[in-house]
Amino acid sequence: MLWRDGAVVPGTTAPLDLTDRGLTLGDGLFDTALALGGRVAFAEAHIARLVTSADALGIPAAPDRIREAMRALAGAGGGTGERLAIRTTLTRGSGPRGLKPPEDPSPTLFATAAPSARSAAFAPLRLWPTSIARNDTSPAARLKTLGYGDAVLAARDAAAAGFDEALFCNTRGRVACAGTGNLFGLFGEILVTPPLTDGVLAGIVRAEILALAAGCGLRAEERSLSLPDLMGAEAVFLTNSLRLLAPVTAVGETAFASLGHPAVVRLRAALRESVARACGVTEESVA
Repeated sequence: MLWRDGAVVPGTTAPLDLTDRGLTLGDGLFDTALALGGRVAFAEAHIARLVTSADALGIPAAPDRIREAMRALAGAGGGTGERLAIRTTLTRGSGPRGLKPPEDPSPTLFATAAPSARSAAFAPLRLWPTSIARNDTSPAARLKTLGYGDAVLAARDAAAAGFDEALFCNTRGRVACAGTGNLFGLFGEILVTPPLTDGVLAGIVRAEILALAAGCGLRAEERSLSLPDLMGAEAVFLTNSLRLLAPVTAVGETAFASLGHPAVVRLRAALRESVARACGVTEESVA
């Protein structure tokens, strides 16, 4: 399904302005959210992040229009009980040739919804450390921009090596993130995730896990980790809006007993409850 100009239509094909800077320069942002039972999980956090990120790039963003798009798509699939991935895209709009942004941009906003496999939630995965560095010196590294070239190449290499996802370190050799999610390591009762300054996106589920940690008997810390530091963790997991919490069973050739780790099990249960509450569905509907 596609939302554009206030209407939901079937399919994902719409008229395209070939001068749109999102297409020609990757000058824009996107957000991916989970919808269950006709409601978007953590909707206001998704909207706030998109608006804040747009402000950082100088792209006007109307939160009410973003909310309208997300709700319309979630509601259209709600009657079927379908689990949906909703992607909302905002570009600076069309403009003349050259890099300089237009002084009075006319942004393009559209959103799509597609089925999201229930089996993806909480499923374990294996990470392949990529040699491509996450550019922590760039403000764009902390925003969900349309420029995903590095992640695409790293995903190709990870798949060729027989792994599910790529793991990125930044230009200083510190662990940053996976190709499509935030990373956490468990060290006893301490839960560590890299800080945003290490080139990390402010993930919606990342924030939720940090909020849930204390109730699961853990002390959460945002702290830089080297790859050897991460390899010394008792358990590792990835978070994003569709996978929710994915236990990492291997980083390269190093195996982790993350799947049945008691703290991971507690966090998974707490997150499952939180998503169910946000969407007004049963916990069994989440995964």
